[in-house]
Amino acid sequence: MGVRRGEQIEMMPLAFEEFIAPYADLPVYEHNLLNKAYQFAKQAHAGQKRMSGEDYFVHCVEVARILLDLGMDTVVVAAGLLHDVVEDIPEITVEDLRAEFGNEVAQLVEGVTKIERIPLQAEYPEQRTRPPDQEAEYLRKTLLAINDDVRVILIKLADRLHNMRTLGHLPRDRQIRNARETMDIFAPLASRLGIWQFKWELEDLSFRYLEPERYRAISAMIAERRADRDYYVSRIIEYLKDVLAKHEIDAEVSGRSKNIYSIARKIDEKGLPFDQIYDVRAVRVVVADVFTCYQVLGIIHQEWRPIAGEFDDYIAAPKDNFYQSLHTAVILGDGKTLEVQIRTPQMHNNAEYGVAAHWRYKESTRQRDESFERRIQYLREMIDIGRGVDDAGEFIDLMRSDVFQDRVYVFSPRGDIYDLPAGSTPIDFAYHIHTDIGHRCRGAKVNGKLVSLDYVLQVGDRVEILTAKRGGPSRDWLTSSLGYVKTKRAVAKIRQWFRRQDYEKMVIQGREVLERELKRLGLEKMSHDQVAELFNVDKTEDLLAQIGFGDINTQHIATKILEMERSQAEAAEEPVVARPARPLTTPTQGVRIQGTGGLLTQLARCCNPVQGDEVIGYITRGRGVTVHRRDCPNILNLNEPERLIEVEWGEASDDVYPVPIEIDAYDRKGLVRDISTAVAEEQVNMRNISVQTNNNLARFTVTMEVESAAQLSRVLSKIERVPNVMTARRRKA
Repeated sequence: MGVRRGEQIEMMPLAFEEFIAPYADLPVYEHNLLNKAYQFAKQAHAGQKRMSGEDYFVHCVEVARILLDLGMDTVVVAAGLLHDVVEDIPEITVEDLRAEFGNEVAQLVEGVTKIERIPLQAEYPEQRTRPPDQEAEYLRKTLLAINDDVRVILIKLADRLHNMRTLGHLPRDRQIRNARETMDIFAPLASRLGIWQFKWELEDLSFRYLEPERYRAISAMIAERRADRDYYVSRIIEYLKDVLAKHEIDAEVSGRSKNIYSIARKIDEKGLPFDQIYDVRAVRVVVADVFTCYQVLGIIHQEWRPIAGEFDDYIAAPKDNFYQSLHTAVILGDGKTLEVQIRTPQMHNNAEYGVAAHWRYKESTRQRDESFERRIQYLREMIDIGRGVDDAGEFIDLMRSDVFQDRVYVFSPRGDIYDLPAGSTPIDFAYHIHTDIGHRCRGAKVNGKLVSLDYVLQVGDRVEILTAKRGGPSRDWLTSSLGYVKTKRAVAKIRQWFRRQDYEKMVIQGREVLERELKRLGLEKMSHDQVAELFNVDKTEDLLAQIGFGDINTQHIATKILEMERSQAEAAEEPVVARPARPLTTPTQGVRIQGTGGLLTQLARCCNPVQGDEVIGYITRGRGVTVHRRDCPNILNLNEPERLIEVEWGEASDDVYPVPIEIDAYDRKGLVRDISTAVAEEQVNMRNISVQTNNNLARFTVTMEVESAAQLSRVLSKIERVPNVMTARRRKA
């Protein structure tokens, strides 16, 4: 087990004969190539130490051993031995390696080196750290290397796997950062490459450092019952072999262990206790061909009762990483559960080794491997989604959301299978089929029933997109809080559509959106130039165009304004008076008075300030300080400026603030209920509701208890989406 190897620290590297001992049948020229690479790397890294105290060369040997175990050819293993020499030893160049080991080895080492050559913040290899932007660029280069030579990625995965096995010697912050990066990028990458051995070990090692207490708890539960479970499973294996033999089926039946992280995920996803995780007890059946797979499935279901909803046919519908197998869970005679996987030898090899099976089992280098070519083409198409993204951080976000996230499988009306990131909506599905279908999408049917466009697709859904003859996407689709679009790919297509529209038209539409949002937030006096400065846009027209294009939405505007107000409050200089600012004696209002403390305070009812507003205090006669918005008419028309005092919001808290809202709508039955539902979805409380109607027009005056200006913006947006509602805005003082 790989995790166990991580517990062992070898202070000295293996001698070459020990390293090569399990592979004694290698041809002489391959043996000589590995010996030469071994000696070269050993000499190059002489004197270098890891943080564990061991020779750095141990790491090179372990990376090469991982590649050998994976069945890679000796060219890749030699590159694994040499993978750090160019990066760590300035005197050694790629040309030196080309002269010593040939072009192929040199190119592989160069590919790994290109990934690594991002500026570091420390002197020694074992102390490598990068700022976040450089870390994103490093990950971006790693993923784009798939287009150059997938073997570079296999070396990089082996390198990451051994580093994770020895992660215990790094500081805690480095452990967490490396484990999170591995869980988010490298384990999913191993999964996409179909290398199950790498995937589960990287997941378990990451889980071990990210959630150490939970990891230990699940490990203990597995260890406590291992002997009983192994005995129990061995009896099942013998029984199943006898049953299949009676049907004259030659099968290889074996027990299958479940990795710790996948058990934790099953517990979370299904809300089941450990004892009810079906595949903790599991067997695998390997038979000669696909027909026999289904025959075995029928026999097992006749012998034991299948559990409803626990059958998956990945032979007819392979996973996106080309994994194929039949999965079923059954209830045994004693009431316990068992998971069974059924597959052919080829399916098993592909599941265990993924793309590496191309080298492990290929009979001839001249033979075309169509399965391998399909895998690599699929990966390259996924990576190409983000190739046009210049910002490294945005590229990594796109890969996480659209490529490495959990997947959902849905069907078109014709029965074609489509693979989308979990959480995708009908709009994401429409853009996945064709860009034009996405643009013209106006509705959707799922399993024959109309659904809203923010419906979250489930595995097995049959999706039909309803389109208009002409038209384009809605800007609301780009507001993430509304939940219309999940995938970055669809977002990019929608933004591209808006960019093709007339610039002047977008400026006009952007101005309307901005003015409406400022009005809703009660900030009509804030100029468009001020907002442009918040977004670091030189020309106000460019800001308005970006809003019109959908690059900046109302949620972005509210958030930027809130950040500005907080920054101004933090940077405000205190007047030259006796004492520094202190928290109020009424901390639930979250206000600080500058220069004094211990005063009674209250929020003004005339303007109802909320967290994030610019505020000022008014010293009353006998009632302490009343906090107003700076644009409150009562403050602007004040004749006694000497009674004003500087105040600011304190740290954000769970407090809520009463904000009066006006809603104009066409009256209808159920309108109050629908508005209440929209508000409740944002976890906002309403009070002091009054309604005036006149000629089928209704005006609601409502006091809402909100946490911040950003939450206020979201709830106003949701109210305006309610049918018959015309406007929802913050009520003026």
